[in-house]
Amino acid sequence: MASFHFPLFLCISLFLLHQTQPINANLHKTKTLFRNSNLYSSELPTLHLNTTQTPPTRYFEVTKPIEIPKTNPCSHHILHYDFAFTYGGVELLRSCTAEPRATGIVWSVKKDLTRYHSLLVKNETQTFAVYLGNLVDSTYTGVYHVDITLYFYPVDVDINDHEYGSDVLASGYGSKADLIWPISRNLPLNDGLWFEIENSTDIGVKEFVIPQNVYRAVLEVYVSFHENDEFWYSNVPNDYIAANNLTDTPGNGPFREVVVSLDGEVVGAVWPFTVVFTGGINPLLWRPITAIGSFDLPTYDIEITPFLGNILDGKTHKFGFSVTNALNVWYIDANLHLWLDGRSAKTEGKLLKHSSVPLQVYLESNFKGLDGTFLTNVNRSISSLGWVESSHGKIATHFIQDFAYSNSMVMGNSGNLQIVNQTIHFDDTVSAEMQSSNAYFTKSFKVFPFYMYSNTEDKGNGTSLSLANVTLGFNEKNSGSAGSGFSESSLKNLQNGQGIMFVKNNLVISGLGSTQQVYHYHGDNFCYFRNISSSNYTILYDKVINKCEKGTEPHLDPSLLKIKASAS
Repeated sequence: MASFHFPLFLCISLFLLHQTQPINANLHKTKTLFRNSNLYSSELPTLHLNTTQTPPTRYFEVTKPIEIPKTNPCSHHILHYDFAFTYGGVELLRSCTAEPRATGIVWSVKKDLTRYHSLLVKNETQTFAVYLGNLVDSTYTGVYHVDITLYFYPVDVDINDHEYGSDVLASGYGSKADLIWPISRNLPLNDGLWFEIENSTDIGVKEFVIPQNVYRAVLEVYVSFHENDEFWYSNVPNDYIAANNLTDTPGNGPFREVVVSLDGEVVGAVWPFTVVFTGGINPLLWRPITAIGSFDLPTYDIEITPFLGNILDGKTHKFGFSVTNALNVWYIDANLHLWLDGRSAKTEGKLLKHSSVPLQVYLESNFKGLDGTFLTNVNRSISSLGWVESSHGKIATHFIQDFAYSNSMVMGNSGNLQIVNQTIHFDDTVSAEMQSSNAYFTKSFKVFPFYMYSNTEDKGNGTSLSLANVTLGFNEKNSGSAGSGFSESSLKNLQNGQGIMFVKNNLVISGLGSTQQVYHYHGDNFCYFRNISSSNYTILYDKVINKCEKGTEPHLDPSLLKIKASAS
């Protein structure tokens, strides 16, 4: 008899109506970088605008289409809520609202939820939790209308057999988790379930007891950063702040690391992608094309399987989350994916080797007054090896993480100019070996390049000119094997944006934002290429290729030059 799997897809459509009039709004200041220089998040004035004739602005994030099965959905559920994030306490999506306009805004998010298969097909009532932190004032207060649709697609052949071959079933690797538990704050709550990490000594802790027949465990970590650490990659060193007697200037330098611990021992880390939210740096950059990851923030997997020998004792254990150099506030939680041995009441395991090399940090600082240069280089490696014996056999799992970070920063124009050039290398490998063969192997190489030019010039009479250029990239190469099957994929996702704003008395009086993006995904049986550009809310061109072709490597048109500005 064929087994049945149900690929699940979540589609969220959001429509925001504002009750405000089309007038100049006070700027929503997101961050003070340094003296006399702010990064703004605000709406351009919409004077003389007839809102009955102007449709809401439709925002979107460029990403590849979800590979939907050829079968028709057997059922779907439509939920009407103000917003939604979690199901049964398990976080399914972390997102960001689009920047509001007086004429209204519309955006949608699609996400493949097949990974959460076991959670969503439970024959029991669970809580679909809704949380959206809102700003209530005379300008931004509005009403969110949200439709949430879940699509269930039947598949009459085993997906794992199709992708990896029958050998994967012998080891149990490559299948979906049997249980998914939230590693977050406990319900009921009136706000988000995530832990709020407000400084470098803050630790969010969750106690748990796992079933004694687990043979694999993976921790999926959700991370987002806000307030004083929303732009952590541009935070200046503390000695620069002290020497210049600066106040309300986020510090602790530009390096951040999310540390995951199990019973007090470091088991993995996350060096997060530099998500820029829809009002970040210069809000005009992200209209209508939003920044990479802003509508569907990436998650990060930590392989816990090597440590199962330490926690298969039926006792209470603790996961902990902290952030190196953190300022307030980081929102962190996780989902624990557990694979159960259906033919055994108890599995056994042992941690054979574990190494967590301390951070290797190189700092260089050279400044005079408010102008200067700074260099931060950081490296780290974490590895663990352990075996688990179950009805699938005795399998040794090796998990390795390698990280490298480089950030060069220039401050000029009496502290009103900042240039940040940063690169994060984030690699991880999981290999599972049986006595006679390799049961499972996956390797991921990630590179997150980031460039920001920000300059504010005083034009007199309370007026200033703000310039911003941003380059943002998410590059990833994945390869994996399970049994006799092998898969390989690559993603190159690059954005380039230029923005200019004239500001008077903290109000934007004019401005222009342009964004170019090239997205290129190449998989074993599916390719997707998109080259798109926008300016002043208008799509200039949009080229899409849905088949694998040569000569479609990601690139940005060299004629799309950055806005130039001189630093005095």
